[in-house]
Amino acid sequence: MLTTAWVALSPLAFLLGYVAARAPWRRPARSGERGGGGDATSATYTTLHAAALAAPALRAGLDRDSARGAVHHLRALLGTRGVAITSAEAALAWDGPCTDDVLVYARATVAAGSAQVFPGEPHGAVVVPLTVDGAVVGTLAAYHDAVSAALVRAVVELGRWVSGQLELAELDALRRRALEAEMRALRAQISPHFVYNALTTIASFVRTNPKRARELLLDFADFSRYALRRAHDFTTLADELTCVDRYLLLERARFGDKLRFSMQVAPEVLPVPVPFLCLQPLVENAIKHGMRGRGGGGEVRVVVRDAGPEAHISVEDDGAGMDPECARRMLDDDPSREGSGIGLANVDLRMRQIYGDAYGLVVETALGEGTKVRLRVPKRRFS
Repeated sequence: MLTTAWVALSPLAFLLGYVAARAPWRRPARSGERGGGGDATSATYTTLHAAALAAPALRAGLDRDSARGAVHHLRALLGTRGVAITSAEAALAWDGPCTDDVLVYARATVAAGSAQVFPGEPHGAVVVPLTVDGAVVGTLAAYHDAVSAALVRAVVELGRWVSGQLELAELDALRRRALEAEMRALRAQISPHFVYNALTTIASFVRTNPKRARELLLDFADFSRYALRRAHDFTTLADELTCVDRYLLLERARFGDKLRFSMQVAPEVLPVPVPFLCLQPLVENAIKHGMRGRGGGGEVRVVVRDAGPEAHISVEDDGAGMDPECARRMLDDDPSREGSGIGLANVDLRMRQIYGDAYGLVVETALGEGTKVRLRVPKRRFS
């Protein structure tokens, strides 16, 4: 990440000097004038402002839409007659004059893997490769009346900066894929443990109480539709609690009166956005541990409070509890490994990745004292 950040930032230092040197308003300060450094300040602002406008599009990766969103600002950075962006196969976007030879130039540059200069009338071209993880993915071409050594260097440095932004886009995509993989792992963790027990419980009611079996089957269908859907990273707290309610109804059918549960929810926090499937694994964990050591029975309590800018959630059981060191190891465990703490480490990791380390799970427990898991969710949505 440090290498990518350096690649993304260091070319701007050269471009600052290049913009200052070519700025039409640049002139020496007259005797007695104040603010002789104003030209450099203006050049710095122009460069950083154009880079800031181009960066969001480039952080989406290299495609036609991102190229169109960035190309005008890249031309402003260079001050050339025209700028074009291509993939390895096609012209994606251009601003200003662009010759029909742009793809010929691009293919030659991709093949060479280095900057190429193409003389021409009325405009010559400097074309540089754009790379991601060492592989050439496209080109940046600048067209101008006269191709100078300074322009070649500026286009090379701008190409390095654009490549750095595309590297960051790839890191963002890898992060999203990692979160999606963790979500799939979480779903896979839930399914083997829960589906078999739920279907077995429903089957036990088919002959003795068909109406009850039908109700449970519908509850199971609602839970499965929610838990296994192709979902976004966020849902509402109301939907999460509905999922938990269906889950608890199915578990209550399995354990009967041995399992007691209660939910206390402040209605004003129901619309709060929360990470998808952040509560059900905590309730599943509470049932798993809460049913131990209390004569085969236990109680699970879910409390959701309004805390100003946050929603505070706790999931508590009155089971046998555990050594606090054991709870710490559960949170430090590999989220993809099955074992103690179904989904607990997964939820903790996702909360920290989305909101920061201050929003990880807090586990309060002691031997013989039950276990309470607390989490905090900001009311404003994080992208």
